[in-house]
Amino acid sequence: MDAGLLVLRLAIGLLIAGHGIQKVTPWIGGKGLSGGVREFRDDGFRGGTATAVIAGGSQIGAGLLLAAGALTPLAAAGAIGVMTVAVTVKWRHGLWVQFDGYEYPLVLVVSCAALAMTGPGQYAVDSAADLGWPDWSAGAAIALGVGGGLLARVVLADRRRPSAADWEAESRAM
Repeated sequence: MDAGLLVLRLAIGLLIAGHGIQKVTPWIGGKGLSGGVREFRDDGFRGGTATAVIAGGSQIGAGLLLAAGALTPLAAAGAIGVMTVAVTVKWRHGLWVQFDGYEYPLVLVVSCAALAMTGPGQYAVDSAADLGWPDWSAGAAIALGVGGGLLARVVLADRRRPSAADWEAESRAM
């Protein structure tokens, strides 16, 4: 079981971190920070550069911590939060990914919730450091992740669509 948890953590954690890297850099197919800002604006968020940096940084941090099996409940909460936001963005398209739906981010949310419940396994920083987590930490991680993601979506929702002039001003500021 420990080897399976390692494989799951590595796959899920590195994919989430990779998405964060793409949001803020041109690496691994990313469009750079300006592309990340544009993506968030197109998805109906306000906040511009700060939103992209915080979201990308959260994905990178949570993903790498999950991959390492370090601070697992906190890492899972962070990953669940950013992927819950992604579910809300894709919701209007329905479930299936071939229609740009929320299937993929939902799988990541559920996988991170499962890791919060099972723990990281023996091959993890938490285990090497003898960090045991109380039973309630899984429920707290899931609740904080989903609740935080939904709250972020509501707080950062742009009630107005940015104009081309807004986008140009933000691009020049970068």
